[in-house]
Amino acid sequence: MSMAMACAAAAGATAAAGVIELLAARLERSPTGTTGSAPRPLTTALARLGRPLGVRAPRDLGARMEAAGLDGARAGDLGAAKVGGAVLAGLAAVVLGGALPGHLGLVAVVAAPAGAFVAPDLLLRRRTRTRAAALARELPDVLDLLRVTVQAGLSPVRAMREVGTRAHGLLAAELREAARRAALGVPTEVVLDRLGQRCPLPAALAMVTVLRRAVRNGAPLAPTLAALSTDARAERARVLREGAAKAAPKIQLVVALALVPGVLLLLAAMLLPRVA
Repeated sequence: MSMAMACAAAAGATAAAGVIELLAARLERSPTGTTGSAPRPLTTALARLGRPLGVRAPRDLGARMEAAGLDGARAGDLGAAKVGGAVLAGLAAVVLGGALPGHLGLVAVVAAPAGAFVAPDLLLRRRTRTRAAALARELPDVLDLLRVTVQAGLSPVRAMREVGTRAHGLLAAELREAARRAALGVPTEVVLDRLGQRCPLPAALAMVTVLRRAVRNGAPLAPTLAALSTDARAERARVLREGAAKAAPKIQLVVALALVPGVLLLLAAMLLPRVA
């Protein structure tokens, strides 16, 4: 493979990575998701293309969509869109693969459908990690607010509604949506199960378990919420310390690769006239 073809392949890979980054950033602009929103036109078109093939979505796709802040009821549409995207990418690779040099056309025919099929899963995973990080930042304050409202005499569902209405952030929005569903007549167990699915964080799942126990058995809620808040703050501090420890080697690497060569070149430029 010549240098030109290697550069072209590298440029294509970089462009594909850039497209994935842009799509991920577009998804992350609304990390809470929109439960009742209509599917995007592109997703709808790809789903129409892939639905006649009769490929079923994985069983856990709905749960992964809920964890990513999307509507898990549309798992079938996303599964069909993945198949449609793979078919469309395969057709495009077949049409354009002949213009690629050597065996790159065959590689494109194989890699394009696979990449189009896997890309939504990668975006869901990235969005889930973003939501988990946002939940970890907001959880201690939300737990304190829940504890205060419960100590004021409100029921767990009423406390969720008050905190969701008055607080801001991802977790408050999820609590507000859960309280709204409970007010519409959805069973509390179902509401809490969905809240647990949409909060991909162990501490948040512990909060949901405590709320479920309080609703079901009338267990005291305030002391447990206070303990969970303390644990969440300790975990948040540990994560921050680990992030700071990991940042130090990265800074040293940047200094070694960027500043040191520049200083050496400057010294060489100063000494070269004297040596000459």
